[in-house]
Amino acid sequence: MSDDTQDLLDRLRAGLPEGAVVVDPDVTAAYRHDMAGFCAAGTPAVLVFPDTVEQVQHVLRTATALRVPVVPQGARTGLSGAANAVDGCILLSLVRMNRILEIDPVNRIAVVEPGVVNAELSRAAAKYRLSYLPDPSSWESCTIGGNIGTGSGGLCCVKYGVTAEYVIGLDVVLADGELLRTGRRTAKGVAGYDLTRLLVGSEGSLGVVVGAVLSLKPTPPPQLALAAEFPSTDAACAAVCAIMEAGHTPSLLELLDTVTVRAVNSLAHMGLPDSTAALLLVAFDTLDPAADLTAAGELCLAAGATEVVPAADSAESDLLLQARRLVLTAMDQLGTTMVDDVAVPRTAMARMLRGVAEIGERFDLVIGTCCHAGDGNTHPVVVFDAADPEQTERARASFDAIMALGLELGGTITGEHGVGLLKRDWLARELGPLGLELQRRVKAAFDPLGLLNPGKVFD
Repeated sequence: MSDDTQDLLDRLRAGLPEGAVVVDPDVTAAYRHDMAGFCAAGTPAVLVFPDTVEQVQHVLRTATALRVPVVPQGARTGLSGAANAVDGCILLSLVRMNRILEIDPVNRIAVVEPGVVNAELSRAAAKYRLSYLPDPSSWESCTIGGNIGTGSGGLCCVKYGVTAEYVIGLDVVLADGELLRTGRRTAKGVAGYDLTRLLVGSEGSLGVVVGAVLSLKPTPPPQLALAAEFPSTDAACAAVCAIMEAGHTPSLLELLDTVTVRAVNSLAHMGLPDSTAALLLVAFDTLDPAADLTAAGELCLAAGATEVVPAADSAESDLLLQARRLVLTAMDQLGTTMVDDVAVPRTAMARMLRGVAEIGERFDLVIGTCCHAGDGNTHPVVVFDAADPEQTERARASFDAIMALGLELGGTITGEHGVGLLKRDWLARELGPLGLELQRRVKAAFDPLGLLNPGKVFD
């Protein structure tokens, strides 16, 4: 161990409790990366587990004094490499800061630490007939801090919106250890620049979130769902457009293409016929969900659905929606997977799905796509053999082709997963030179030494 590393460890230990500073390589190796493929991970100098704001401040002050990079982490369920270590860094895990500090049912807010698991907050809020509605697929394990870092979405975003719409205030430790408080606890507030919204989605590159004030909503009624089978993705996308154009507000609107349907069918034996080229899942949590389902079902049939199966109750709805929740598990059975995250206008979604299928044929790869169809947010999943260098290279090239297609169709390179390492080259193409330069200036204002999550989002 070098003298510099020993100095770093001594200084960290001076302000952290016993056991909070970890250098065991077997432990630190498990924290080097998130769940993204194709993203390099460096070797950290140390892994730390603070459990108070003051301890986080101590870590950041130490890092600044010694010019050591810091990589903040939550549960590491991300899919962009944003939590990956860089060589010689401090891995700053916030999972022990997992307290729900307050739930205020009158003002409909929750005050939480960053390590609170999304599902745990939902369960705590339910005692007051309230809900924290952003629901990423990993909601049983992902943390609020990670959700804030990536600006995550979820299955219910089509009706209830994404994380940024629920974060109204933040406590953030800056690179020099200063504590910044942004936002408010009030229902309204427009004082000054919206630093809260700026920090949401910044992937730990501007500051370390140590507390959040979150908006809660009345718990929606139980939802009812239907499953509609289609002979093509074009027909399914036409149904999506028809449902939205008719003024409906589904609580969930998800689409699975033929590759994904067959993978889920193989895993869960759901009995879907091989002729199903696309499966559309529609749910409503309105006062009369059965009537809305009937109307949506008619629109699906008019668009070419071969079968429409409505649920009779919440239990049947959960069974239908299980198909969507199993997508990543089912695709993982086929090989190594890399999950893309391109959002396009709803009217361009059919072209996006056709294009992804063509890219799969061009690169001779299995690519299955599931979509938050109501948002136009597509998740092409590229399947490949990571032990085969040539196939791995084709997978990387197919990923780039999908990104390019999304931008060509007027979309964005990420709807909810963030940029991280995986998409930083593509961010420059989406933003353009001036947009990128202005973002770099913002980064420099918050983190002039460039110590916070370096190399992420953009170089």
